[in-house]
Amino acid sequence: MTENRQSPGRLANAAARPFELNLYLDGRRNQINRALDLYFPSPADAPEIKAAMSYSLKAGGKRLRPILCMAAAEAVGGNPEDTLPAGCAIEMIHTYSLIHDDLPAMDNDSLRRGLPTCHVAFSEATAILAGDALLTCAFHLIARHALQQPLANQRPWLEVIQILAHAVGCEGMIEGQMQDIRSQGLNLSASMLEQLHRLKTGALISASVQTGAFLAEASPFQRDTLKRYAENIGLAFQVTDDILNIEGDPLKMGKAVGTDAALHKNTFPSLIGLEASKSLSQALIVQALQALNTFDSKADPLRAIAQYVVNRRR
Repeated sequence: MTENRQSPGRLANAAARPFELNLYLDGRRNQINRALDLYFPSPADAPEIKAAMSYSLKAGGKRLRPILCMAAAEAVGGNPEDTLPAGCAIEMIHTYSLIHDDLPAMDNDSLRRGLPTCHVAFSEATAILAGDALLTCAFHLIARHALQQPLANQRPWLEVIQILAHAVGCEGMIEGQMQDIRSQGLNLSASMLEQLHRLKTGALISASVQTGAFLAEASPFQRDTLKRYAENIGLAFQVTDDILNIEGDPLKMGKAVGTDAALHKNTFPSLIGLEASKSLSQALIVQALQALNTFDSKADPLRAIAQYVVNRRR
């Protein structure tokens, strides 16, 4: 692929008009929320299971994963709005994982996004089923959208199903969650902890970027490059989560802090120390940004999101 570097004139223009990440995030978040309302309406008289699903799905949140999906499509010259069905499915999958993470048998959290967790607001059984239903609905959404396309355009959406199913299944997010549970009270090595987090948190983040790039018909080189970017920000995201669980503000985060230590979880701060963890997260972001060196200003959202991942306070 021809390197897509910016000219000095374009760099000067970019410097004169810095990228406004907050405006970008707000705009994309609004698009995603409108699409979620379209794909998953929330009538006032919804049955309990749908009420529980909607309660968690529409409780706010950063919408980071679907935004990454859109930004990856944008970076390779695609139309980010074309990825919205996949982005909404990704958010459904992410929300399902949060519902289940919060359950008494898992992390036993009572607060999420500033609200009572799903099993607290409804019941444990309802929360389990709501998570199951959101996961199922995610793949139904993609399949339904695929079937609405001309036959020649259906295969990319089947590929998306494969990308996401692999990322969140027993070789991805689920395996990472299993390793997290089994490692409580044990002393993991740094490499074991890194592998755990690359699966539990990083796999869906990486799949979000890969999905956007794939739907925008990125070249193999572009996809490989964006995969390196995503793998680095995925791990940096979890390292930052570990840090925030120690020194974050519960009011800003919308959830309790100090829970990792209470559950004797393996975290980077507990393994290598707080300051070393901060240095690690910054080093991972440097590697992520280096992966984008061959992209032009269309990848500026991805660059800014990488910085946001480690500088966020929630």
